[in-house]
Amino acid sequence: MTKNKYVMNWIDEMAQMTQPDKIVWIDGSEEQAEALRAEACSTGELIKLNQEKLPGCYLHRTAVNDVARVEGRTFICTSKKEDAGNINNWMSPDECYSKLKKLYTGSMKGRTMYVIPYSMGIVGSDFAKYGIELTDSIYVVLNMLIMTRVGNNVLDALGDSGDFIKGLHSKADLDEENRYICHFPEDNTIWSVNSGYGGNVLLGKKCFALRIASYLGRKEKWMAEHMLILGIESPDGETKYVSAAFPSACGKTNLAMLIPPEVFAKKGYKVWCVGDDIAWLRVGSDGRLWAVNPENGFFGVAPGTNEKSNPNALHTCMKDAIFTNVCHNLDDNTVWWEGLDDNPPRNAENWRGEPWDYTKYDKNDKVKTAGAHPNSRFTAKAVNCPCISPKFNDPAGVPISAIIFGGRRAKTAPLVYQSTSWQNGTFVGSIMASETTAAAAGAVGVVRRDPMAMRPFVGYNMGDYFKHWLDMGKIIPNPPKIFHVNWFRTDDEGNFIWPGFGDNMRVLMWILARCDGKVGAVETPIGYVPMAEDINIEGLDITLDTVKELLTVDKEAWLADVDNIKEFYELVGDRVPAELKDELESLKERLSK
Repeated sequence: MTKNKYVMNWIDEMAQMTQPDKIVWIDGSEEQAEALRAEACSTGELIKLNQEKLPGCYLHRTAVNDVARVEGRTFICTSKKEDAGNINNWMSPDECYSKLKKLYTGSMKGRTMYVIPYSMGIVGSDFAKYGIELTDSIYVVLNMLIMTRVGNNVLDALGDSGDFIKGLHSKADLDEENRYICHFPEDNTIWSVNSGYGGNVLLGKKCFALRIASYLGRKEKWMAEHMLILGIESPDGETKYVSAAFPSACGKTNLAMLIPPEVFAKKGYKVWCVGDDIAWLRVGSDGRLWAVNPENGFFGVAPGTNEKSNPNALHTCMKDAIFTNVCHNLDDNTVWWEGLDDNPPRNAENWRGEPWDYTKYDKNDKVKTAGAHPNSRFTAKAVNCPCISPKFNDPAGVPISAIIFGGRRAKTAPLVYQSTSWQNGTFVGSIMASETTAAAAGAVGVVRRDPMAMRPFVGYNMGDYFKHWLDMGKIIPNPPKIFHVNWFRTDDEGNFIWPGFGDNMRVLMWILARCDGKVGAVETPIGYVPMAEDINIEGLDITLDTVKELLTVDKEAWLADVDNIKEFYELVGDRVPAELKDELESLKERLSK
């Protein structure tokens, strides 16, 4: 426990409102965690799985109406509406506190309030930020123990300071109509009520590490980004690091845990995962941008994860993991999900806990007929990842050579191109987009802008966020170079041209060669594109002509895109920096020549 008056006064105030039967402090010890697991198993909140096949693993099911992040119920609460911007849902702090206090009052009666002191980043490092989450859910406690660094050392590091993020979560009644995830960046506060799903209730994740941290980063001159961090180690032992932002369904986790193709593996190249989701970046004393993964675990999507698509992710969750809303194989007390293998269990319960018949599966109605919910998850310790970087726990982080943006475009964006400057790179990030696929509801091929993959996660006005990027460029003496990739170009039949997965390393190798000044490039209206022969295709079943096709810049498609970008900037509003509007006009001029 602690004598910190800011912490104690706040906990007293929250306890008076929520009225728990008792308060338990989480100390980060394995003994306490094991006792909580046993308690959760006794109430049915967790199911203990086959400890020979899945040591330390458990299954959890959320309420049927509570299976994903709820962007429509997620609010940024700033005193001025324009500071939250047009992209975010806004509520005034006074109105929100008043509304939520009614929902929280007495919500923990008959329950225990758990106090979780946690750190995002290595405790005591320059990057570290501290939070305390109060919750009435053992599931939240056990997940936070995996996803963050929890323990009394956090309270020691905080000392007498009031500088911590105050997180309050209550399952309350799991009432969908009164489900709210609210951020008060001006108060360092996050309130989540009526949800039990990880993305809404593990407050260290998107809520703190992106929405609140992006606000803090702007204030304190650093960056909180929705980016993976990976390192490529060359045969001589030198490792270069990149960070990369992708919207969902663009292979972010697969890239973060990439397995080198044989042509590189044989030469001795290795790929190391520093993080799969979030990067905090600061200017180092050497003038470079340094990054850490503030998290301590992975909150991965289970369906589609298999021995071929992402063996490293699969092996990571084979021990000490919590599975949420997957299929329960009753024959051997293990788990299964669509895309794991071609052997669905014959005697199983689906993600709702009902008897499941695999022969009734209909991919057009996955939620009702699948064994595992399409958004089912695993929470796993990063240290269990076979390719976790030796620098994962380095408090200094890693130096970033390149920042990569990506999207899913059938025709417009080439396989890879490089921006011409930091300002131009910021523009490239601001116009990032993906086209909807058949898997998504609604029309196919609709362009959705997702700047820097941060559209749902910026804790303030998106236009100010763009300006923060431009401002950062002025204070980084040796900035990373900025690139854009697109693994998803298709032929006229709609087939992907580039093989993707591990072969994406071939593009990363060109990017790093560009950063080192080892290869040239061709200047195009959108930026620098590789010479086709500089992309290593040894061992691939594609020709140099195919690579040339992947690198072409379709001016007509880009000109059509300009109008769409203009519309998006208008949606963001009048705080879009003039520099980015100038970049758009310059792009249009170059394309029109």
